[in-house]
Amino acid sequence: MHEIEIPKSTAPATEVQRLDKWLWFARFFKSRTLAGKICNGRKVRINGQIANKASATVKADDVLTFPLGHHIRVIKILDVGQRRGPAPEARALYDDLAPPEESEAAGRDARDAALGQRPAGAGRPTKRDRRALDRLLDG
Repeated sequence: MHEIEIPKSTAPATEVQRLDKWLWFARFFKSRTLAGKICNGRKVRINGQIANKASATVKADDVLTFPLGHHIRVIKILDVGQRRGPAPEARALYDDLAPPEESEAAGRDARDAALGQRPAGAGRPTKRDRRALDRLLDG
């Protein structure tokens, strides 16, 4: 009996990786546990579809959307990576499609700093001024 040899595909197998592991490799989260919490909390979208688990797989050319701090990050995966390396190596794993605006953060910091300030020479605030300021800051 002759054995029939099946030719192997010359195309490389598509590399896939767990979502939480990739987010950790790309240095978006300090630990894999934190990345897993975001994934299990259904806060990450892969190509517009909500990822239900940290074990969801991602591959090159997938687009991820997830909250990070006060910003929504939109990331295109360029490579799955093999390890959690230094920051420049991690930066090569993705392309940031919607980088956070620096001017927006600077404007917010300026507004927050000016919130409790009084004009120079205005003197000490009265009890009424202090209570109004307390209501403003607590509310």
